[in-house]
Amino acid sequence: MITIPTNIPMTAELSEKLVEQISQTYPFARQEKLAVSAFGRPVEALVIGTGPRKVLYGAAFHANEWITAPVLLKFAAQYADAIQNDGMIYDRAARNLATETTIYLIPMVNPDGVDLVTGAIAPGQMAYDRAMALARNYPNIPFPDGWKANLNGVDLNLNFPAGWLMAREIKFRQGYMNPGPRDYVGRAPLDQVETLGLYDYTFRVAPDLVIALHSQGKEIYWQYGDIEVPGAKELGEEFARVSGYRLAEVPYNSSFAGYKDWFIQQFRRPGYTVEVGSGTNPLPLDQMEEIYENVLGIFVRGAEAK
Repeated sequence: MITIPTNIPMTAELSEKLVEQISQTYPFARQEKLAVSAFGRPVEALVIGTGPRKVLYGAAFHANEWITAPVLLKFAAQYADAIQNDGMIYDRAARNLATETTIYLIPMVNPDGVDLVTGAIAPGQMAYDRAMALARNYPNIPFPDGWKANLNGVDLNLNFPAGWLMAREIKFRQGYMNPGPRDYVGRAPLDQVETLGLYDYTFRVAPDLVIALHSQGKEIYWQYGDIEVPGAKELGEEFARVSGYRLAEVPYNSSFAGYKDWFIQQFRRPGYTVEVGSGTNPLPLDQMEEIYENVLGIFVRGAEAK
């Protein structure tokens, strides 16, 4: 089985190498590129399985929530190994699940931001100095640990066309009117290559369900506005049962322009944000194993749900 390091910070380069390693090791896995970031890092998907049902799981939308990337990569490695060796994943025969469902995994939506927070972008480098200059506009936010945005200073989970004008109004009112570490919505929806790449890729895949991993809070969000997706709440309740997390309503000030918001609005299919772990971002790696055990059932139930 391919080992996913859980004792060192994740970086864009390490994520890319692991995706490549898994795709080259297993014949039922493949690597696809969604976009190249403003600073030249790939946003990639790892596709596992051959089934007609399609689900898409994304992680590291926010830079200081990078712990979600190794969580998703560990699932990919464990699942691929179980398929290869006719084993189990959670409580399901992995090989059977792979013939029912194709899983699209995007471990790092925000590779530039992750590299800033995890130290792959070092002080003195142009990208670091650029981010630090933007951070000076928000002196109360710790740098770089408080950084959520990409390196253009745009919060990628506030950049989708689902109530974007409302998100802008809320965030401007809170003081986030310019590029910076967090909560700036951009000049327009999808004005960042990462969000546009994920938007286009989602249309190409047309998944039956999406899950966006964030941290922290041990909560699951399943709604957007007053849109009622048949079965979405019931599946969310199952996610809560297998994970021990709480199915919750999104706080109003955070309920617009996110990826799962746009997916629900556009496709009228189940979309979820899962807030893993607890504490202050970035979460310490000693939470990694507990988080993985919590969300493994969510990954499997999402893939098998009918």
